[in-house]
Amino acid sequence: MDSKQFREAAASAIDEIANYYDTIGERRVVSNVEPGYLKKLLPDGPPQEGEAWADIQKDIETKIMPGLTHWQSPNFMAFFPASSSFPGMLGELYSAAFTAPAFNWICSPAITELETIVLDWLARLLNLPSCYLSTSHGGGVIQGSASEAIVTVMVAARDKYLRETTSHLSGLELEDAIAHKRSKMVALGCETAHSSTQKAAQIAGVRFRAVPASGKGFSMTGEGLEMVLQECKAQGLEPFYITTTLGTTATCAVDDFISIASVLSKQAPPDLPGEIWVHVDAAYAGAALVCPEYQHLTASFEHFHSFDMNMHKWLLTNFDASCLYVKKRKDLIDALSIMPSYLRNEFSESGLVTDYRDWQIPLGRRFRSLKIWFVLRTYGVKGLQAHIRHHIRLGELLGSLLATRKDIFEVITPPSFALTVFHMVPRDASLENYNRLTKEVYELVNRRGEIYITSTVIGGVYAIRVVSANPKAEERYIRKAFDILTQTAEELGHGVIENGKAV
Repeated sequence: MDSKQFREAAASAIDEIANYYDTIGERRVVSNVEPGYLKKLLPDGPPQEGEAWADIQKDIETKIMPGLTHWQSPNFMAFFPASSSFPGMLGELYSAAFTAPAFNWICSPAITELETIVLDWLARLLNLPSCYLSTSHGGGVIQGSASEAIVTVMVAARDKYLRETTSHLSGLELEDAIAHKRSKMVALGCETAHSSTQKAAQIAGVRFRAVPASGKGFSMTGEGLEMVLQECKAQGLEPFYITTTLGTTATCAVDDFISIASVLSKQAPPDLPGEIWVHVDAAYAGAALVCPEYQHLTASFEHFHSFDMNMHKWLLTNFDASCLYVKKRKDLIDALSIMPSYLRNEFSESGLVTDYRDWQIPLGRRFRSLKIWFVLRTYGVKGLQAHIRHHIRLGELLGSLLATRKDIFEVITPPSFALTVFHMVPRDASLENYNRLTKEVYELVNRRGEIYITSTVIGGVYAIRVVSANPKAEERYIRKAFDILTQTAEELGHGVIENGKAV
């Protein structure tokens, strides 16, 4: 494909993509293909001779589209959103054109420097403490996901803890102490936190303990944390890391940062050997910090070690763009830096540039800051705030609609960051029947495919969670979802599902 052919193919692809977005609401939102469907449609290997782009493009609609779940559809109300926008797509296009592994500054100085600049822009926009800016001892770095960010900071926390608590030892005594401590180290996270903390502990080779959730919001408090810290101490374990959450997966709960910071100041004083690394996982709800009415939530973050939010969830930036901030970049660099001879260069050795390979687990990295730059400039602060507030209003609308049919719905947690969690009210009000009816409604709604929702279990209660927060979301789709849920619940209120039909 030469440049002339590329122009023609790109114009055709962009037309198809634009039309896809214009008509996405008309498509079945969730794919209903059978596992292995694509293997039956594709040949056993690539063609011997190259094919024309027009022939390749035809297969997008006939072979790929049937296997897609349409995350940008206004009928997609499951999980959390995976944002997409045309400025973000253009950023990806340019990034692909300028492709480079960008593991150090000299690979392409603009790739490193733009990342530093736009992450400082974002930190100020989110009202993060100045200790997370590149002009301090901290700074930001783009990771692939919030899960990747947690693995990265947990590795840094592990090495920092071992280094500081064994600094008085040397030789064989040091090796023995590190081996012993590693067998006792434990990472903590609330029972309602994302499973990525437990997975990160598995990768880092440390233990994991869950902190019980408290209150109606199902969040972590200082009291619950203190109880677990005391239990760990009684068992001879050494907590070194904890994930706190701004917007849990199940209910979008916010942990009690103030009481957590207070407990840690007594149990594991900051800036002393043995302190506990505190990470704030704000993967989805962190986007709301662009609005001043949510910025009070960052008041305690100056006491914590790291913070991460995903631009690619709720802030109009195509996957992947997870923005990790650390209070002390040296902690990351000490744990992750290695300098083989083939990576040496005068700029890195001068200490005047940033090499982001030392801030992450992989070596290579993409030019992801470009799409963030395009999004921030295209929408501006006011545009991003309007985007978030629109979805907050949609969440409140759903909550108000559910409240009009208390004979059918019981809200478990009211709208929080556009997410509403509820279950169905059966005629025979036992927990078993609550859970049965809710599960049946959930499964039938998704099987019919008019909207796509997800479920969760909170304290043994089976629940449905609905969040409508992608750029195509509108009030009429919320009302449509409410009608579908109401009609399905009424349909199933007298029976159960047999062979996909209500009886």
